Amino acid sequence: MKSHLLLLQCLLNDMGKQGCTSTSNDFKKIVARVENEGLSFLTIALPQFGKDFEKSLDQGEVAQSSFVGYAKDGRLPKFLSGFTSLVFDSGTGRLVDEPSIPAIRFVRQICNLFGKTYLPCSDARTEAAFDSFIDCERQLKASEQSIDYDDYRRAQKVAMTLFGNDVLPYVDRKIYESELIPKHGPGATADRLRGNSKYELRSWTVRLQEVFDYSEYLFPSVSHFLESPPIELTEPGSELPVKVVTVPKTLKTPRIIAIEPACMQYMQQAILRELVYALQRSDSLCSSFIGFKHQEPNQLMALTGSLDGSLATLDLSEASDRVSNQLVRYLFAPFAWFSRGLDATRSRKADVPGRGVIRLSKFASMGSALCFPIEAMVFLTLVFYGIEKVLKRPLTKEDFLDFQGKVRVYGDDIVVPVDFVHSVVSTLQDFGLVVNESKSFWTGKFRESCGKEYYDGFDVSVVKVRHLLPSRRSHVPEIVSTVSLRNQLNAACYEETVEYLDGLLKRFIPLPAVLPSSQGLGTHDLFGSFDSQRQCANLQLPLVWAAVVVGKSPPSFLDGPAAMLKVFLNQSFEPLEEGHLERAGRPAAVYLKRRWVSSV
Repeated sequence: MKSHLLLLQCLLNDMGKQGCTSTSNDFKKIVARVENEGLSFLTIALPQFGKDFEKSLDQGEVAQSSFVGYAKDGRLPKFLSGFTSLVFDSGTGRLVDEPSIPAIRFVRQICNLFGKTYLPCSDARTEAAFDSFIDCERQLKASEQSIDYDDYRRAQKVAMTLFGNDVLPYVDRKIYESELIPKHGPGATADRLRGNSKYELRSWTVRLQEVFDYSEYLFPSVSHFLESPPIELTEPGSELPVKVVTVPKTLKTPRIIAIEPACMQYMQQAILRELVYALQRSDSLCSSFIGFKHQEPNQLMALTGSLDGSLATLDLSEASDRVSNQLVRYLFAPFAWFSRGLDATRSRKADVPGRGVIRLSKFASMGSALCFPIEAMVFLTLVFYGIEKVLKRPLTKEDFLDFQGKVRVYGDDIVVPVDFVHSVVSTLQDFGLVVNESKSFWTGKFRESCGKEYYDGFDVSVVKVRHLLPSRRSHVPEIVSTVSLRNQLNAACYEETVEYLDGLLKRFIPLPAVLPSSQGLGTHDLFGSFDSQRQCANLQLPLVWAAVVVGKSPPSFLDGPAAMLKVFLNQSFEPLEEGHLERAGRPAAVYLKRRWVSSV
């Protein structure tokens, strides 16, 4: 805890120097609150202060209900008043004529520094997260019953205009002609198959078999299928449910994910490959509206919205858990094989700790390979359905072309024109989704999307601590994260803070100057310079003595037809790693090894 308070003190000192104001009282306030509340003040209370600040920017004034728990001077809290007074008038609480952009960035940086730190929650908060998962299911079922059939029908027409001419026909044909190429991921499965053992999969479901014949997907050739022992087929009532678990997110709440059975994940990946390809093809109507790999378009649109106020940025709460399977079935029903493929690869039940096995109304939770693309397609459909309500006529292909650069969906980050935002928000809510008001902006000059924040065209994004600071050399994830934190703060010109982190890191690893492309952990110079302690005799590259992250996959031996299947399924241009038939899966642990590496 001491190191984190020292980090905050250095950061406040840097900000005080740049903003020509004293921050000593602010640091005293932080220390006092941490003594009383512990780490939760840094990870929960301070981020809430930041949310109130951002919402005040959006509304143009400080509401009476903002900054609860802080002493006030007029309408503004005394905490960080040296900066907030440069943004809001202390008497009226309204935005000043020319708010200080550095002050906005400073307040956000202090408040959000620890807001996204990966930390395990208390048992009570973990139990509350599981209760919320169950409650979300109840709300989703109630929402499905309240939706009018005409809304489903009209939303389906929008979906067909968006996806029905190129994306869905392509994937539908791929499924019908058994041309999919499945894939096993490196993560855990509900049936506890790990590493190369996934390629020896010998269980399948009846629902999968009706669409994806295992003879096409579990064997490298027909002869191997004919020689193989029988595959176990599971009836719908006996299918293995997804395993609902938590993973660290923040101290406030954990992230809920669902671990899928291996056979489900295997074929989800098969559909995913073709679906994402079809959605991102340059000749696809929807390719400019939906993103999976590049966040920059959303970020640039957020920048535009902050400048001219034309675009709103929306964020959804519990986005994946609130996409109704009934809605998904309605939207894509015209394409029978695609719909059957989605249904066959969708797990219908979930095993929730302490709550037993429940029937799912949602399409899928995080953990399903199809969760991300299907939710994006659903959100985009509902956005345009909301726009259609305002226009009071069906959207044409020409209308969609006019909205290019004005509408975009990346996960649960949505950008829409301000003129249609109220109808879009209402439509999303009508279908059971929840718009996160604290992270959605459209009235002022503040916008946020895909990790970037802007005010009036200025970048006011902040750096966040992802892991707690290291105290031992064995704290590998913490050291790697702190090196990244150090380099991000250096780019933001927080000199004293960077100097403090340099001293902390040098207790554990060497810290040479390297380029971002180097394998070695080191400092990134603003001007792109790098150290050269010796030269590689073969490649004539500059070398430095640096720490490198090393991890070894656990032993996992594979041979015979299963090994051949793994090779055949590889669609990468790069060959499989050496020894991939002897070791596979995620490393049980990683460690740091010092060695000579290129600094470029």
